[in-house]
Amino acid sequence: MSLHIQAFSFNAFQENTYVVSEGQDAVIFDPGCYTKQEEAELFAYINTNGLTVKAILYTHAHIDHILGADFCQRTFKAPSHLHPEDQNTWVSVKNYAHLYGFENYKEAEVPIYLLEDQKEITFGSLTFKVYHTPGHAPGHVVFYHESGFVINGDVLFKGSFGRVDLPGGNLNVLKKSIFDIMFKFPEQTVVYCGHGPSTTIGQEKQTNYILEF
Repeated sequence: MSLHIQAFSFNAFQENTYVVSEGQDAVIFDPGCYTKQEEAELFAYINTNGLTVKAILYTHAHIDHILGADFCQRTFKAPSHLHPEDQNTWVSVKNYAHLYGFENYKEAEVPIYLLEDQKEITFGSLTFKVYHTPGHAPGHVVFYHESGFVINGDVLFKGSFGRVDLPGGNLNVLKKSIFDIMFKFPEQTVVYCGHGPSTTIGQEKQTNYILEF
């Protein structure tokens, strides 16, 4: 069975939602679909390819990464997984969604399946190892796949890194996550970012301006 990673750029923040599939088993990461058109785009991809969504996984619970949570929970009936330290982040979104222009935000149930650091999680033919990587958000995690890629949310970006000026953000904590966890992955590891293009660990170890801090 071949592994496939499909990226979608959703909502005003141009957030990257990923569908990782192997065979017919699929996992959705950070569903940010907000408009009916975006919801339809995600649904069509999964339906057209005959995929079965086994789980919905969240790197963290900032608004741009969970705008499609309610739609995905209702549509695909798959269990949702979040780190416990980001449950409060999730709940707070309803209080500020309108400030970002998301008047039609629909609050989804807080995921009851809780992610743990250093734990492997398996959904059909797909297995990921979870790493707790706070700094951008208290309960931020990344998902590493042994084939050589990581779904990294907003920890690293190509040439940059996640902002730390939101509630729960901390530059020193983020640096520790980057240097002690992310930069320990093999250099050829492909990093799928929450915004913008993908990169590799090796490239970021050489060029990312986190090195200047």
